[in-house]
Amino acid sequence: MTALLSPAGPTAVVATMPAVTTIPAMPGVVTMPSARAEDRASDRAESERLAAGFVRGDEESFALVYRRWGALVYSLAARSLGDAREAEDVAQQTFLAAWRGRHGYHALRGPLPGWLVGIARRKIADAHAARSRRTELAAAHAARESTDAPGAAEPPEAALDRVLVSQELRKLPPVQRDILRLAFFDDLTHVQIAERTGLPLGTVKSHARRAMARIRRSMTDGPAADTSAA
Repeated sequence: MTALLSPAGPTAVVATMPAVTTIPAMPGVVTMPSARAEDRASDRAESERLAAGFVRGDEESFALVYRRWGALVYSLAARSLGDAREAEDVAQQTFLAAWRGRHGYHALRGPLPGWLVGIARRKIADAHAARSRRTELAAAHAARESTDAPGAAEPPEAALDRVLVSQELRKLPPVQRDILRLAFFDDLTHVQIAERTGLPLGTVKSHARRAMARIRRSMTDGPAADTSAA
């Protein structure tokens, strides 16, 4: 206050003020909102906007959803299956199933990427099951080829099994018979059978399960099992 009242005037006042020194920022103290936190909030808002458009059936939103999380789904499938072509097939099946079942997604239960991953894991499991079935069919084919080789006598029960299976297939309702033939002779997955026949996936699985159960009962119990319902 003495300097401010000095008769020497404003110049003397300035001369008596100490130099202003810059105080370094204290480590760990954030003085402005974090840019990373802002990015996360923006990303979350964008994800919610895409999810809302996706559920409404907006195709542009669907395309953006695929572009945004397609690599995630593909990497999960590739890591589990170890095959690029199978992983691509699983990724396509995942997003096709998500689009068809989009009304089953509810934001309150979790973010859209988590929902997509859940579908992907089921498709990956289906792919592993189809691979196991192909391996079994290949082994059966190899065994059949070895018995067909010159000089190799076919066990009588092998011929009998083929006759019995053919007979049982003929006894099935047409839809069940066609589904089993597509699965075991054309080596199609349930998803592929649904796409080829136009039947819902759940219906395809139910028909296949009932058909196999009926064949097993018939071959185990004999002719009396033929009276069971399809």
